[in-house]
Amino acid sequence: MQFSQFELAAIAIAIDDEVLEKRSETTKRRWGVHPTWRKREAEGEFALLYKELIDDESKFYGYFRMSKECFTFLLEKVKPDLTKKITRFQKPISPNERLAVCIRFLATGDSFKTISYSFRLGHSTVTEIVHSTCRSIVKRFKKDVILEPTEEMWRKIAEDFENLRGFPNCIGALDGKHFVIEAPANSGSIYFNYKHTFSIVLLALVDACYKFIAVDVGAYGRNSDGGIFAQCNLGKRLENGTLHVPIGKNLPGSSTFAPYVIVGDEAFPLKTYLMRPYPGHQATGDANKTNFNHRLSLARRLVENAFGILTQRFRIFQRRMKLAPENVDYIILSTCVLHNFLCEPKDYTGLINHSAQNAQPHLLNPLSVQPGRPANDAFAVRETFKEYLASTAGRNFIGQQYQE
Repeated sequence: MQFSQFELAAIAIAIDDEVLEKRSETTKRRWGVHPTWRKREAEGEFALLYKELIDDESKFYGYFRMSKECFTFLLEKVKPDLTKKITRFQKPISPNERLAVCIRFLATGDSFKTISYSFRLGHSTVTEIVHSTCRSIVKRFKKDVILEPTEEMWRKIAEDFENLRGFPNCIGALDGKHFVIEAPANSGSIYFNYKHTFSIVLLALVDACYKFIAVDVGAYGRNSDGGIFAQCNLGKRLENGTLHVPIGKNLPGSSTFAPYVIVGDEAFPLKTYLMRPYPGHQATGDANKTNFNHRLSLARRLVENAFGILTQRFRIFQRRMKLAPENVDYIILSTCVLHNFLCEPKDYTGLINHSAQNAQPHLLNPLSVQPGRPANDAFAVRETFKEYLASTAGRNFIGQQYQE
């Protein structure tokens, strides 16, 4: 039996309608709230465990990766955003529990589904809690813990590098970190990086105490560190001299004047304010250049150590994140903010609320590209540091650091 095209089309429409009707019957919700989730206040992980953890500081720290004091202070800052209205239909989730869900997700790297079952919350509820709490942390904390340094702050950072890390006139270590994500839909290859994974890049400037001075979050994985630096606000303002960086000072134990500089690896361009190592073929057989590369590497690895601390403290970064890029950006940024806060919580618990009056948050935005070819002045600055570190004054300076 043969059917006409009109009859075939009618049969196809009828079959589609039947399939859709069956699908709607099978996916119809049976409950407003699943019976398992209704036991949350009596049998959920927060209800059973939290009240015991608050009496044991070591267990509390092991569970949340932060002290009870830090958790309480953080809660007070974000509480206005996490407090929901009570309705006739259901009691809202408390700010304490919402923050606990978010911090537990960041600290363990567990999936939303795992957190959902342990806290007896819906999957979509956990997702909303994590994303909204991360945004609240950034909103409430970033202006207090990631500040645009003043001249005095730059000098203090340089002093710490000099005393603690043995590299004079250094105001930060610069590098990028790739955070692996699941390839976003219809994104092509823009997130595909040289490690053959899909990622979002965090570019960070770190001080001698592993704290972030400035961060840029959200660059595509295919971009190089040098390219990201050239397009971000930090690079542009350093190029224009509008970041309040002092002009420099004499190197320790000598009359040689040198500017304040940032240290980076081979991925970054050589600038008067940014030192990179000598290429391998130039350093081979040259003891002074090899010594300079070694000293620069010791200072530069601080930023890699900071990334290591970040990923160990927040194990969400030890797996591939199956989240939208905009949500990953806020997760990365919120953990950077928490990292600074947890490095020196006493620096902020007494100063937050008025510190923002003296400085502005230093979060970076894309700007125009800088020319990448080094100027002669940049080569001259690197030569100055190389000669100093190889001189008697430089060796004495390094020797004092080891003795201390």
